[in-house]
Amino acid sequence: MASNEDKPTVKEDENAGSWKDSIFNPRTGEFCGRTAKSWGLILLFYLVFYAFLAGMFVLTIWVMLLTLDDYVPKYRDRVPHPEYNDTEQERNEACLAGDYFEQEGKVGEQRKACQFKRSSLSRCSGLSDSTFGYAEGRPCIIGLKPRGDPYVNCTAKRDTPVQMQYFPSEGRFDKMYFPYYGNKLHERYVQPLVAVKLLLNKEDYNTELTIECRIEGSDLRNNDDRDKFLGRVTFRITVKE
Repeated sequence: MASNEDKPTVKEDENAGSWKDSIFNPRTGEFCGRTAKSWGLILLFYLVFYAFLAGMFVLTIWVMLLTLDDYVPKYRDRVPHPEYNDTEQERNEACLAGDYFEQEGKVGEQRKACQFKRSSLSRCSGLSDSTFGYAEGRPCIIGLKPRGDPYVNCTAKRDTPVQMQYFPSEGRFDKMYFPYYGNKLHERYVQPLVAVKLLLNKEDYNTELTIECRIEGSDLRNNDDRDKFLGRVTFRITVKE
């Protein structure tokens, strides 16, 4: 007959055996409560699952790379330069001003482009004044260049208007630069520019001015509250005396 002192020892042995069996059970061949087949199925599932996620990630990166240009970043925090080049302009056609430059051609055939003369910007061309009016406190704003047949209208956001001068006159683009046939058919096309010279007085100095320029024309949207940069541009300028 076993004494009462032996019972705790037997119970401790049973607990130790049960704990060991929970890690590896030699009778059933289970490891941590699962057989080798069960562990294999779980590992196979996670292998397929994470391989699918990796494939989806690679696919999305590949699709995104297809949308990127090899030479120009898709998103930029600076306004691109007007891309004017005298040498490139000399290779284009000397078109007749005042008339549309319509061209007929075969499907996929490249269209010719008209020369844009820098001198058409007159006092804002930089030919006679390399500072573009900034030295005299009457700066020029250059780079308004839509691919259509509209005109530019700039206003100051204040009670009293600011005198401005447009180059070419009235802020209009000559018809010879249109129609535009698209990037593929019109690779040599250079967008025409419009310059706005702010004729500021001494009363306008040392004050921040907010100028808004809109592209005006038929079927053009320039007053969309959801897209404040559609058909318009707003900039601030301060001329110090």
